[in-house]
Amino acid sequence: MASTIVATLRTNNLGQSMFHALSSRAVDAAATDSHTSSMPDPWKTSTDPLGEALHFLRMSGSFYCLSEFTAPWGLDLPPMEDCVMFHVVTSGECRLEVADAETCTLRPGALALVPHGRGHVLSSESGVKAAKLFDLPRELVSDRYEHLRHGGGGTATTMLCAAVKFDDPSAHHLLRLLPRIIAVDAWNSPELEWLQSTLRFLTSEARELRAGGETVITRLADILVIQAIRSWIATDAQAQTGWLRALRDKQIGRAIALIHRDPARDWTLASLASAVGMSRSGFAARFTELVGEPAMQYLLRWKMHAALRWLRESDVPLSQLASRLGYESEAAFSRAFKRLMGVSPGAARRAGGVSSR
Repeated sequence: MASTIVATLRTNNLGQSMFHALSSRAVDAAATDSHTSSMPDPWKTSTDPLGEALHFLRMSGSFYCLSEFTAPWGLDLPPMEDCVMFHVVTSGECRLEVADAETCTLRPGALALVPHGRGHVLSSESGVKAAKLFDLPRELVSDRYEHLRHGGGGTATTMLCAAVKFDDPSAHHLLRLLPRIIAVDAWNSPELEWLQSTLRFLTSEARELRAGGETVITRLADILVIQAIRSWIATDAQAQTGWLRALRDKQIGRAIALIHRDPARDWTLASLASAVGMSRSGFAARFTELVGEPAMQYLLRWKMHAALRWLRESDVPLSQLASRLGYESEAAFSRAFKRLMGVSPGAARRAGGVSSR
């Protein structure tokens, strides 16, 4: 059973506000097991490594707020570590300000992501004093949904705001590359019809809270976040560099996909090179050039992230986990895990996870 994820949102003077969100895998009948034996055949080559990376963007936690504002109004949202925050405007308009990023105006049909959990300000216009989120009364409708009303009584703006979490290491690798803001205007999107319909449906589900609504909202939010990231990848020059460029490379992208699919396999530089039809030396040089680190270092890091996931999601003994990952002893595995992740496997299991170095 997938574990419940508890995230604590803090302010300087009001203590904490907590949200509990079930993993999207808990409502996914096709979810993969946490055991290596259930993984797909690693030798099956990928035709879309970038698509596989996006596949890992499955939300492990989410909290939603239906916000109703009347001008003049301003809202100061605090930093939320390890969260992606997104805002959907359903009526009216607002300004979104994030430090060191260009201010953008959101209108109905707009979707904006703040990918790095940075604090930011929403407002009706420039110069309005912004109230701190946790200083305002909010109606807690359920353990992951609340209703906020705020403003001076003028022109109305309605928004659906959310904070979401992702646990998979591939998701974190991708999210680190994203800009401070991603804004998508559904009215000018090539996917106008379905994107507008999805936004309307998401808002309706948030308002109605019908049976199964949490599952629907989680799935729709998954889609909207991925679509926003796809839009950035397709249009921003920064997305054509580094790891994302490596995923697009016919051979290096396939190698990365093989590592992601089965980090427990006894990969060597030679076997990865052979799998993608390259010489050992040519593969080593090109992998380092595109990814920014040697293939074996990338593989080691991915092994430890896989180990962290299995520690979170199963009670497999450390000795068995060490053997699966190709270590001759539990002690050797524990040393490698602590060196890369900063804590021992036992501590990671007790804590429910760590932030990788």
